[in-house]
Amino acid sequence: MTPSTETPERTPPVDGRRRRLVVLRHAKSAWPEGVPDRDRPLGPRGLRDAPAAGRHLAEAGVLPDLVLCSPARRARHTWDLAAAELDHPSPVRHDPRLYGADADDLLDVLHGVPDETGTLLLVGHNPGLEDLVLLLAADGVGDALDRVRTKFPTSATAVLTWHGGWSDLRPGGALLTELAIPRGPKAL
Repeated sequence: MTPSTETPERTPPVDGRRRRLVVLRHAKSAWPEGVPDRDRPLGPRGLRDAPAAGRHLAEAGVLPDLVLCSPARRARHTWDLAAAELDHPSPVRHDPRLYGADADDLLDVLHGVPDETGTLLLVGHNPGLEDLVLLLAADGVGDALDRVRTKFPTSATAVLTWHGGWSDLRPGGALLTELAIPRGPKAL
């Protein structure tokens, strides 16, 4: 599917109560010696895969109303590269609570999202993101849930939906509708 040239509309809650959470794990990072974890940059594969994640979001018609991003360098750079592939910018908040957060911490952050937000994109780290998807998803379309249980690799995107507000989101209360692992072209 190719992105539309028309201005995409943000995803309003269908029937006023449907929400969509898009979880994006940061792209593959480098491990330079002497660099604190929070300041680690993307590695060569991450620099290729992050734009691919953005292209996937554009092709899937995912235009978030709000992006919550970890302040870690690799997460911020992942979103910057992914967002460059979208036709229309989304507001971004770099939230320090996302760095090193476990699933329960992430759920607490989600409970504070304004209910006018129909689609939220969360950019962060494992194991918290993988655990969050597994905590929230009661079921999945196709083999998506089994694939997350096996591995939630760098640049993976998971889409969860449910009916209700953000404060209504509970363990087992969402459906995992998609899991994608976008990859950029391999270096020659």
